[in-house]
Amino acid sequence: MSSSPSQTIEHVVLFKVKDDTDQSKVSTMIASLNGLTSLDSVLHLSAGPVLRNGSSSFDFTHILHSRYNSKDDLASYSQHPSHVSVVKESVLPIIDDIMAVDWVADDLPGPVALPLGSALRVSFLKLKESVGEGAKSEVLEAVKGVKNSFSGIDQLSVGENFSPGRAKGFSIASLAVFTGPSELEAVDSDQELVNSHKEKVRDYLESVVVVDYVVSLPQPASL
Repeated sequence: MSSSPSQTIEHVVLFKVKDDTDQSKVSTMIASLNGLTSLDSVLHLSAGPVLRNGSSSFDFTHILHSRYNSKDDLASYSQHPSHVSVVKESVLPIIDDIMAVDWVADDLPGPVALPLGSALRVSFLKLKESVGEGAKSEVLEAVKGVKNSFSGIDQLSVGENFSPGRAKGFSIASLAVFTGPSELEAVDSDQELVNSHKEKVRDYLESVVVVDYVVSLPQPASL
């Protein structure tokens, strides 16, 4: 598919692989997850090692990002026997921790299937319990405004999580897509601008998870 629908379902899963895991099992997990891109309901799917982890609370090592036309298509993917088998046989035996967040992105520009080499910055926000709906709207608008401030962002997907079961209390998600890692790193170089955006939401936040990832060719599983 060359262009996005008016709404796209985003699905991001973060994994922490056990420290003593044999690399062949990690390669099998990544290859098996990437193989799920062939399922009919999947518009885009990419899995691999995290480039950078900006979270002090979690130490995630791997990520899966996928996209769907509807919540029903995401449910179809989640319940598909191939997905269930991969999770049971290749994922759960080698991980210490897992986190998943789903949200609806409106009117994404450009391709739904992200080009190889694209750099992603995934951010999850956990709001303080005292934050009301008005303040939540302020946070969402502030996050959406990031694209207007940083010229290197090709796509910005922002929304509220609708699957709380494995989200660890994080309720707002964003995914910024850059042409490559150098464009992503250029954003961080303007610390004054970065800090000004953080100040807009800092008082509302209890915790933040930030993970960077580069979309790469799936590697074959090690034998």
